[in-house]
Amino acid sequence: MFPDDIVALANEVLEAAKTAGVKIATAESCTGGLVAGALTAISGSADVVERGFVTYSNEAKTELLGVEAQLIGDVGAVSEQVARAMAKGALANSRADLTVSITGIAGPTGGTPFKPVGLVHFATSLRGGSTRHRMEVFGALGRERVRQAAVKLALNLLLARLTEMQTSRRPERPPVERP
Repeated sequence: MFPDDIVALANEVLEAAKTAGVKIATAESCTGGLVAGALTAISGSADVVERGFVTYSNEAKTELLGVEAQLIGDVGAVSEQVARAMAKGALANSRADLTVSITGIAGPTGGTPFKPVGLVHFATSLRGGSTRHRMEVFGALGRERVRQAAVKLALNLLLARLTEMQTSRRPERPPVERP
């Protein structure tokens, strides 16, 4: 169902999350649940995946994630601010420790000079930690290729946060004294 590279990446995310004892939730718009789908395609994912929100419409972003309608009206659904609000909303409305959000324009229509087809905003949010944003312009690759590229990047962003968590949790070794 998913390309081998996406399955391999999703497996890495699941293993890293299991090692860290972290639950994950997704908040997806233009990917329509594909990130959650890639994760849950792997046996044992129930130990990690807490839930997935598919919030394709602006109303769903507001109703399910608590993204303020005024914010969407002011900056548009495809924006850094909405991606951050989606990631934070997924944390607030789940038992997850780490969330990823995706909102973008997969195409082939819907782009503007300021927000072209292929523009995707991502955010990751860590409970008790920071929310980080990433913007990517994949270009007019075609709807499915934009969505697949967005899934890969979302999984890579999750993996980066999980790797960072593991690195920061390692106890420091005392310096070795040399004679």
